[in-house]
Amino acid sequence: MSIIVDQGTRVIVQGITGREGRFHTASMLQYGTNIVAGVTPGKGGEEVEGVPVYDTAAEAVTRHQANTSIMFVPARFARSAILEAVDAGLSTIVAITEGVAHKDAIEGMARAKQRGDTIVIGPNCPGVISPSKKTKVGIMPNHIFKAGRVGIVSRSGSLTYEIAWHTTRAELGQSTCVGIGGDAIIGLDFVGALKMFRDDDETEGVVLIGEIGGNAEETAAAYIAETGYPKPVVAYIAGRMAPPGKRMGHAGAIIMGEMGTARSKIDAFAAASVPVADRPSQIVGLLRV
Repeated sequence: MSIIVDQGTRVIVQGITGREGRFHTASMLQYGTNIVAGVTPGKGGEEVEGVPVYDTAAEAVTRHQANTSIMFVPARFARSAILEAVDAGLSTIVAITEGVAHKDAIEGMARAKQRGDTIVIGPNCPGVISPSKKTKVGIMPNHIFKAGRVGIVSRSGSLTYEIAWHTTRAELGQSTCVGIGGDAIIGLDFVGALKMFRDDDETEGVVLIGEIGGNAEETAAAYIAETGYPKPVVAYIAGRMAPPGKRMGHAGAIIMGEMGTARSKIDAFAAASVPVADRPSQIVGLLRV
């Protein structure tokens, strides 16, 4: 068992004919992901890496019984691509695209919520990978992941890779790694991922990688405390050394007064009895799995 993706995942790639779409389609196929079709308006009938291309998501879904999309479309087309994927009936949508306007992201998330059975991951995220199922719907480097028992959920792509590598070297491996993205408006959040890991037999412990800005980490800490979360959780917060007044790279890393600081997040996890690592390399030593 894993969360979100497995061998039953049938993927379409929206924006498959672009440079990023082509490159990551080849990488996902090499990893073992079942990519059944691509979508680029006006490019129907072409092939990329042996994958047939269609003009619309609906056509690709109908022809190949796809249930998941990953999108590499430019930011200005992200809104229409998400709405098209939701309306085509896909159950999981992974939006890699950076720089999506807030109003476009809000509209996309609202349409998915209205449908009720669609999970949106991102935008501005590295995607999701389940090593034991050899399924990657994302842009992570294939070689650092290994099947195992630690679930990872993160706002940071690069820290996901670094901490996954530490768990690989420690022979713990990963059940599923989910990059939820660093934007202010995202689909799946920490609490949603924690609920999935709670019910996943393959996951024995969870690493939560947060950063300054917003209150997603504080909300996750409250959920862990209030529910008596049954699996060990370890956290890491990026940006604790950020100078006051400096704007960080992620759109969601915005601090307003005392809200969203590294201190407030670390205190929230401490109150929930969640160990917080000072450095990524300390995560493995804090895990009790």
